[in-house]
Amino acid sequence: MLRATHIPPVATPALSSLKICLIPALSLSSSLPHLYKLSTFAPLHNFLPKTAPPSSSPISFKRFLPLLGHQSCPKASFSSGSGTGGGRELLVQHLLVKEDDLKLLLELQQRISGGGEDLSDLAVEYSLCPSKEEGGMLGWVRKGQMVPEFEEAAFSAPLNKVVRCKTKFGWHLLQVLSEREESLLGEIQADELHVKIQDPTFAKEAQLIDVREPDEVAKASLPGFEVLPLRQFGSWGPEVTTKFDPEKDTYVMCHHGMRSLQVAKWLQSQGFKRVFNVSGGIHAYAVRADPSIPTY
Repeated sequence: MLRATHIPPVATPALSSLKICLIPALSLSSSLPHLYKLSTFAPLHNFLPKTAPPSSSPISFKRFLPLLGHQSCPKASFSSGSGTGGGRELLVQHLLVKEDDLKLLLELQQRISGGGEDLSDLAVEYSLCPSKEEGGMLGWVRKGQMVPEFEEAAFSAPLNKVVRCKTKFGWHLLQVLSEREESLLGEIQADELHVKIQDPTFAKEAQLIDVREPDEVAKASLPGFEVLPLRQFGSWGPEVTTKFDPEKDTYVMCHHGMRSLQVAKWLQSQGFKRVFNVSGGIHAYAVRADPSIPTY
């Protein structure tokens, strides 16, 4: 049986060490370097099962959520069809060794370039980063999320070429596997959503997701929202990119906006271009927009 406490976080806390704000990440040992800063929101590993990286078989919350860290959502802006500025996001994997292990790092780099070995396989065996459990996969990253040395190396590296860099945490070998246009993670207020729902075309053009549990939905709900309970992520998570269109605006709601923000971040990591969290959840909607909706 799936239990909430058995579910790991989304991005390897390893990348927490590359974050500008160096706070130990969730659930793994804080004695190791972490590359992403701690999220102030309830970690998804309280709810979700382990899965795998984009473009591989299952999906993995363990790789992606902490990657977005402590950033708050920008206010939703519906006048523009673009993302957050046309920047790039990179899909990165890496391995980390101690500062005094440069000789080892150079040997590993040679085994990759000259011997045809995979960085991911060597990460499992040699990396000090908790991402070794995921073959060194760090997920999608963007500028402003990593320490400067790692960021500079990643954003200047050619696709698929293994490069090295040094940070305060040691020596890294990193490889950029893919890149894409930066996506938008936004926030919409309850009254703004209420206005949109009055438009009959809205539910057809947008994708509405409610991640609350069935007993919560029975107490209060909004029309047009598809219920995908967070605790049942194992059943719907692997199919989300086929069931929903990543190119469409996607709105995510829960009770108070915390669980939905975690799912919104994860959807963004899976390639959804424009994702909006309903600020304050259905509770705020009932209080500020539609008193006919029960509160609980």
